[in-house]
Amino acid sequence: MVSWLYMENNKPRKFSINIKTAVIIVAIVFAGGLLYYYKGMFVAAMVNGSPITRLELMHELEAQSGKAALESLITEKLINNEAAKKGISVSNGEIDEIIKNIEEQLKPQNITFEQALEQRNLTLDKFKSQVTVQKKLEKLVGDKIQVTDEDVEKYIAENKISIPKGQEADFATQIKEQLKGQKMNDAIGALIDSLRNQTTVRYFVKF
Repeated sequence: MVSWLYMENNKPRKFSINIKTAVIIVAIVFAGGLLYYYKGMFVAAMVNGSPITRLELMHELEAQSGKAALESLITEKLINNEAAKKGISVSNGEIDEIIKNIEEQLKPQNITFEQALEQRNLTLDKFKSQVTVQKKLEKLVGDKIQVTDEDVEKYIAENKISIPKGQEADFATQIKEQLKGQKMNDAIGALIDSLRNQTTVRYFVKF
């Protein structure tokens, strides 16, 4: 038993509480304190004292964009599996080099890399995950990307591009990079379509 003193008619009186009951009370108070401290884990917002729970928010997000998010995760898993099968990986050094290049590009705009991530509602981990998948894709199709001088000349002729004298080399380089990017995107799209067509996906949720 646990005893406490309280006052009645200016005279101290005792009352007793069973040990088990006392433990339950302390546990409830402790749990209540934890719930208040970590309320952001359970409550997304309060509207005039009425809560919107994180579960409600998750259900709404699933209803709005759940299918697209799930398809994106499926595609990402297929890419990672294909890269693993081909022995393709992306090192931390490669990711750091990409971040460094982005930082250099952002300097003239007086924007930090962290600010750029915040503007796009991205965490560093999420950014690295996205870049890793993109690099794996590039490596998976890299050997299929060939841009020749003939391709450049054909592009210039078909689009009737007038190149200033003395700038032929610069224009050729720019066009080659542009054509390379187009071929890369086409090859990536074809690879993803191929992986999806070869895969049977069992869905356990409906949107």
